[in-house]
Amino acid sequence: MRALSSFGLSRLGACAALAAVLAATAPQAASARDGVGAAILGGAAAGVLGGVAAGAIINGAQAAPPPPVYVAPPPRRVYVEDPGETVIVRRRGPVCHFERRKVWLDDESFTYRRVEVCE
Repeated sequence: MRALSSFGLSRLGACAALAAVLAATAPQAASARDGVGAAILGGAAAGVLGGVAAGAIINGAQAAPPPPVYVAPPPRRVYVEDPGETVIVRRRGPVCHFERRKVWLDDESFTYRRVEVCE
């Protein structure tokens, strides 16, 4: 079950106060004791309004929850072995590879041929 929020409680209190005001201002039949009924109804309305005010004060005094705290995980341990001796081997000659190059046959036509390129 969900707890009522402060907006819900204030709406409930406002509806109760409105109902009390409407009941107090409704026309009533005349009787010999007119003052007694109005006093009782006025006291009830004052009690309802006082309860709504006290509920609003109590509900407004609650502290806001703290913001969430994000903690980064600790870094992982990494073990590196000693590489030992490093050997550098020089190239013996040029590096060659094949490329496709455009070869013109005449002024309008051409073809592609594989050509070996050495650097």
